[in-house]
Amino acid sequence: MQVAFNSPVTTMGSIQSGQLRALAVTSTKRLDALPDVPTVAEFVPGYEAYVWHGIGAPKGTPMEIISRLNKEINAVVADPKIIKRFAELGGVPLGGSPAEFRKLIADETEKWGKVIRAAGIKAE
Repeated sequence: MQVAFNSPVTTMGSIQSGQLRALAVTSTKRLDALPDVPTVAEFVPGYEAYVWHGIGAPKGTPMEIISRLNKEINAVVADPKIIKRFAELGGVPLGGSPAEFRKLIADETEKWGKVIRAAGIKAE
């Protein structure tokens, strides 16, 4: 492999074993697990790209169920053991409210929509 943009979570083992060499990370801050690896933004100001995952529920799910799920998920991602394990893998667990998650989705859609339009990318 010459070059790849992969999530640190999926490649950390190969990086730590020396099978892969990390050239840079695409987050805005250096990762605790790879403190000597620079960010792309150190060379290309403003550059930021990262993988995120979330949990959604079907439209119409009762708010009490969404609130309960949100409470339990936030409890898990606030657990020091979970935070430590994510950090070891180069990840950062994020909690928050359903409204904050909706905003993240909207912001990411807008950001990457601009990239797609600027590049002239069209669906086939």
